[in-house]
Amino acid sequence: MLDFLDPIKGFGVTFQEMFRKVETVFYPEDRRPTAPRFHGHHQLNRWPDGLEKCIGCELCAWACPADAIYVEGRDNTAEARFSPGERYGAVYQINYLRCILCGMCIEACPTRALTMTNEYEIADDSRENLIWTKEQLLAPLLPGMEPPPHPMRLGDDEKDYYRLGAAGVVATPRAPGMAGPGGPSGPAVFAGAEGAPATRGAAEVDVKLADDGAREATK
Repeated sequence: MLDFLDPIKGFGVTFQEMFRKVETVFYPEDRRPTAPRFHGHHQLNRWPDGLEKCIGCELCAWACPADAIYVEGRDNTAEARFSPGERYGAVYQINYLRCILCGMCIEACPTRALTMTNEYEIADDSRENLIWTKEQLLAPLLPGMEPPPHPMRLGDDEKDYYRLGAAGVVATPRAPGMAGPGGPSGPAVFAGAEGAPATRGAAEVDVKLADDGAREATK
């Protein structure tokens, strides 16, 4: 095609878009559902007995390409246990001024303690408010959960907890919008709430001793 027609081709796209109906979203009154795997703000999850899944390993902070995560791990004691195993995340901060919501921290987490929700309303006019602390990120306690610190209730050691996780046990609130009114951007629906999709719980998993001497989780 002749080169002098190239500008006409470019303006053709412009004129085509001029006559299309403009799609206006009346935000915040009208919130459009996000994609199911949308990367929103983070959440620190719990085990069914209320203990925290975070073990303070700092792998998420190491994997973050924007250096947006700060973690301080401390040792659990017999008198004060916050998570299964030896350590827990005593201090956890995410700087959303730096975070690019890439999800690499989620991939690095060995215990699925850190996940991402569908909530995207994290903008603020204060730099201080955009540094989220552990208290803001930690999932709320569900009915029947015991606030830590407390001893392990679901097994003798951390391996029993990890086998429950591998068996599909869900204990913390689902990421906001994964099920519930308003589509993927609606409010959170808890695993035990009326009308929530059926989810296996700790009571449905029996951890028993296998013939070879290794513990395994069975339905």
